[in-house]
Amino acid sequence: MKKLALIAALAGAFAANNALAWGNNGHRIVGAIADNLIKGSNAEKQVGALLQPGENLEKIANWADCVKGTFCGPQSQEMNDYVAAHPKHSEYHYTDVPFQLTEYHLHGVGTAEHDIVQTLQQCIATLQGKGDGKFSKRQALLILTHLAGDIHQPLHVGAAFVDKEGKFVVPKDEKEVDSLNIFDSRGGNNLQMDEAALKAASAKTIPGEDAEVSKYPTKPFHSYWDTTVVDYAMRRSSQRTVDGFSQWAINGKPAITRAKGDVSTWPAQWANDSLAVSKQAYADVKVGLATKQTSRSGASYTVWAMSVPDSYPVPSSAIAREQLIKGGYNLAAMLQKIWP
Repeated sequence: MKKLALIAALAGAFAANNALAWGNNGHRIVGAIADNLIKGSNAEKQVGALLQPGENLEKIANWADCVKGTFCGPQSQEMNDYVAAHPKHSEYHYTDVPFQLTEYHLHGVGTAEHDIVQTLQQCIATLQGKGDGKFSKRQALLILTHLAGDIHQPLHVGAAFVDKEGKFVVPKDEKEVDSLNIFDSRGGNNLQMDEAALKAASAKTIPGEDAEVSKYPTKPFHSYWDTTVVDYAMRRSSQRTVDGFSQWAINGKPAITRAKGDVSTWPAQWANDSLAVSKQAYADVKVGLATKQTSRSGASYTVWAMSVPDSYPVPSSAIAREQLIKGGYNLAAMLQKIWP
């Protein structure tokens, strides 16, 4: 099968880690689906009590990303206060479990006390009135709404670790990830796709896509899963707006397998599901040439060329569509479990 040629990025072109899962539209879709599903419930009433006039889950779904910079507009005092109180807030959005594994376990490779699973659990406890004061109830709702989207993006859970031979491996512990024998691909950010080759391939299978060359020669694999597949998923569903896609999804009456047991265990269950999906995301991915880059701060790190089948936009967008819908339904179910 013909492969897309995927090459290393220009030095220092991309240094952020796990930046914006699902992008603006993806998170809004998750929130919009949940808004519709909780209508008329006690959960809707409780959500409304924590939100400001004019807000809903769709509109606040990107808040936890917007606090990372000014790309959403000027920072509000609420955002500044949150960032000052949570210096590690950008790390709440993901965990980095080797994608070959089947379950999330705290203290395993790539996990942390403040990772996405643990942060979701803290948000749930806060909304139940059992929190430790780390978050206010409003903050907990803002963060939970966003992270419910993040955790369904498979690369925000399943991570790739690469050995010096260019093969995916499973480190036994954190010490093995020494950047000499085993490297962390940073959620797929250091796996680089050839943007022109990707566009040429997607133009053959994605409605409305063209082969116009981007001004950026490469796209991080993580970025592809954050934003590109959302656009592809919407186009392949013949929907170009958040509201249109969300209603289309609900009208389809999807069969969603809900998490079981105490709601505090749901984040780990969602993570395990995303781990399974990440195996599909990494299927047929091949690692190629390794090169060194230097970040704007002067730190050196390794990036790799990679290749995927030229049909990859089709199955990856199908996965994204399913995960977006699953995220919206799971968010609604969680809110209704917290506030029956």
